[in-house]
Amino acid sequence: MRRIHLLFMFAFLTVLIGCKGNSSEKGDYTAEKQTDANNFNYETVNNDPTGLRLYTLENGLKVYLSKNTDEPKIQTYIAVRAGSNYDPKETTGLAHYLEHMLFKGTEEFGTADWETEQEYLSQISDLYEEHKAEEDADKKKDVYRKIDSVSLEASKFAIANEYDKMTASIGAQGTNAHTWFEETVYHNKIPSNELNKWLSLEGERFSQLVLRLFHTELEAVFEEFNRGQDNDYRKIYASMLKGLFPNHPYGQQSTIGTAEHLKNPSMIAIHNYFNKYYVPNNMALILVGDIDFEETIKNVNKTFGKLENKEVTHPTLPKEDPITSPIVNEVFGPTSESVSVAFRSQGVGTEEEKLMTLADMILANGEAGLIDLNLNQKQAVQNASCSPTFLNDYGYHSFTGSPKEGQTLDEVKDLLLEQIEKLKKGEFEEWMIEAVVNDLKLSRTRQYENNSALASMYYDAFIHHEDWANKVKFLDDLKKISKQQLVDFANNFYTNNYVLTYKRKGEDKSIVKVENPGITPIEVNRDMQSDYVKQFNAEVSQDLKPRFVDYKNEIKHTSLSSGINVDYVENKNNDLFDLNIIFDMGSDSNKQLSLAVGYLDFLGTEKLSPENLKKEFYKLGVSYGVQAQGDKSYVYISGLNENLDKGLGLLEDLWDHSEANEETYKKYVEKILKDRVDSKTQKGNILWNGLYSYAKYGENSRLRNIYTAEELYAISPTDLVNLLKDLKNYKQRVFYYGKDVDAAVEAMNTAHIVPENLKEYPKPIEYVEKETGEQVYFTDYDMVQSELIFLSKGKQFDPKELALSRVFNSYFGSGLSSIVFQEIRESKSLAYSAFAAYSDANKKGDSNYIYGYVGTQANKLPQAVDAMLELMNNMPEADKQFNSAKEAVLKQIAAERITKSNIFWSYERLKNRGLDYDNREEIYNEVQNITLKDLSNFFKTNIKGKKYTTLVIGNKKDLNVEALKKLGKVTELDVDYLFNYKITPVKQ
Repeated sequence: MRRIHLLFMFAFLTVLIGCKGNSSEKGDYTAEKQTDANNFNYETVNNDPTGLRLYTLENGLKVYLSKNTDEPKIQTYIAVRAGSNYDPKETTGLAHYLEHMLFKGTEEFGTADWETEQEYLSQISDLYEEHKAEEDADKKKDVYRKIDSVSLEASKFAIANEYDKMTASIGAQGTNAHTWFEETVYHNKIPSNELNKWLSLEGERFSQLVLRLFHTELEAVFEEFNRGQDNDYRKIYASMLKGLFPNHPYGQQSTIGTAEHLKNPSMIAIHNYFNKYYVPNNMALILVGDIDFEETIKNVNKTFGKLENKEVTHPTLPKEDPITSPIVNEVFGPTSESVSVAFRSQGVGTEEEKLMTLADMILANGEAGLIDLNLNQKQAVQNASCSPTFLNDYGYHSFTGSPKEGQTLDEVKDLLLEQIEKLKKGEFEEWMIEAVVNDLKLSRTRQYENNSALASMYYDAFIHHEDWANKVKFLDDLKKISKQQLVDFANNFYTNNYVLTYKRKGEDKSIVKVENPGITPIEVNRDMQSDYVKQFNAEVSQDLKPRFVDYKNEIKHTSLSSGINVDYVENKNNDLFDLNIIFDMGSDSNKQLSLAVGYLDFLGTEKLSPENLKKEFYKLGVSYGVQAQGDKSYVYISGLNENLDKGLGLLEDLWDHSEANEETYKKYVEKILKDRVDSKTQKGNILWNGLYSYAKYGENSRLRNIYTAEELYAISPTDLVNLLKDLKNYKQRVFYYGKDVDAAVEAMNTAHIVPENLKEYPKPIEYVEKETGEQVYFTDYDMVQSELIFLSKGKQFDPKELALSRVFNSYFGSGLSSIVFQEIRESKSLAYSAFAAYSDANKKGDSNYIYGYVGTQANKLPQAVDAMLELMNNMPEADKQFNSAKEAVLKQIAAERITKSNIFWSYERLKNRGLDYDNREEIYNEVQNITLKDLSNFFKTNIKGKKYTTLVIGNKKDLNVEALKKLGKVTELDVDYLFNYKITPVKQ
């Protein structure tokens, strides 16, 4: 439940999408105070495209409201200015652990008998204080055993996951939270008709804190801590922060906390933290979506307006001395090597924020920045990038790079610094500043269409004490910066004041080994229900009817002069377009196709070098690409509609006249081979790609059907270019999303010239799914946790089972209130993450699969295996939980709206399944009639008693191999064998 830092500051657009708020003179972003029909005061900002109304209740609560009726949903965030920065030094991780506990309920819900339960909770609190103070290790264990014993008794009166069950019952999605330096934010996306029930629930949740089921949740946080120890990227990040901030909590207090502090928590300290910071004048409520302003703020006031404010004082945090010479750190771990260079800056709201944002985009914008063109485009390194982060007290600009084969980390570092030197010397064209601002506008336009992204902007402004008017005019401020001002800034800012972090391959000797505490499984009482939940469920919300898509009317058709069919959907929101030329064949039909499309990214034409081509696209605000999947290929462009014709002309010229280059191809092959070396160091890739694919297909799989190094070097780059040019001669179709299909067709008729008779597709390779069962495939990897997947092949895809499978997943294995999550995490504390699903195939004729996942400490793996297998063979049946799961599915479908370009792409997915209509109506009607007995029969038919192939990744020296043998024949698979790689790449 943690968030990695934001990639760049938010900027805003007023031209492309029009102004939804109060408009005034162009460039006028003054705030205005207004009063609504209910006499609630709010603020707006002139020329604010987001239409924000910012209310402040009498108790100090900030309420950010913005209306978007594209779908009947509301993105909700509850933001608290309370993060790891404010953890007491002796109890780091407190804010994050408190975040977890806010899901456990109050005196009203989450309990079957509060009067009795609170007596046990008081005892547990006292025992934790005794445990914290005890220095003798054996006596400390004795106290913990008492905590475990009393916690078991307390759990008999607790009802696990009542909050999650209530949010699920109203159709909420994305129920979660995160903690960072200065914030804790609680997430939900809800159907708009359930707003009042949600407000009532959240008003109750934030009115008081009850620390129930404390020690089992603490063990879950330990598993999260272990996941962090297995994440080399987090370790690099932590090391960078430690160097940048030797005194400030940014670098000295991690959000997750130290192992020692997690072992010795204080329930009293957590209560004190809640009472201090979780008050309305230190909080914000953000609602973006289908709302009525006046009605919404009235109901917010009825619930959150009851919270009592109190004076809040955040601690004064240390100041940092200037960094005068490079600070060098090293991080070790099993993943591939990299290097980072980070410069400390001033924080949010400063002039440095604007200058560094602009500098960052000049250096790397994904298309035409100095790093993009000089390092990535020229394949001078494996990859490189940079990004800024701005916080309340400070910020930082971080640069990262990965080496090519045979390249040292210092060489990569020097190349990164060379790009900064080019910025300092002004070695970029004048037009780049305007292009960068337009690029940010383009990005903002797309984000405005996403309620979650917009709501995130609002809570970010609240956490950082930002005046919304300053956020709205941010881009206009960037426009005013001259090239000379930027160069002057770069020369003053980018000196030797950086932190250099080397990520090296090797053993991490700082890993903390954690004992299995031997927690007694607690009661989850899934058949119990508090009075609060009964009343909550009895409340009837206004009915929300589902809306289904008539694809035959929504997707319109025309054609090019060549006869190629064009499907299109009108963009009624802004001036952006997407244009896709679709080929219903991919790398399964021609193995070289995916190789060729990757090569195109490094090519130019006789008239334009690859670098100049990227610049021309960037000037236009248009991006392009070619993609080859197994059974589909796409040539696409997107961006500003007014430049479609020019962008398409550039793309078609590249397509027709791209020139092969032997040296570029050699570097491209070296990059592919190094990518292979790097990818096999990623445990997620090994488990979910390598092992998962091997379990399904064995040796004959799309994943393993690759070229050897010798074969790659032997391929002619000219043949690859000719293959791409020949692609245009095959059958094809077009999808356009934009506001002017006639202009798009005219542009294509002019630029997209194809032969009169288009070729048929070659026959694709078929990959046969293997039978599963009684096999254990294991790959050794240096990690703290072990991760495991149970996988079983089911029957062929049948659309008639989609309703049952969706309810089953909601009830059994997906989400915080599911059976699997309750048993594995809540009751037994065996994992931070555990889930299971009946996975319906995406293609007609393919098989469905059943899978279950758990990630846990190696010393808990046997228990986790037993627990998961027990569930996969004996599904607990609980009427109330089933009804909540079923209601959740119905309300989610009712609130779903398929809009914009997704109308076309959802239809494509349906056709892959052999359907030509919106089958959600059938699913919705069938779900209403599903009973628990139906679900039980579905489980017995499709899940119970299945033979599983078990996939395991973990540290061999820590794993109980004998326990794995009980699951089937254990076969250790080498990573190179899994992916069909050579151990040593061949060099030329």
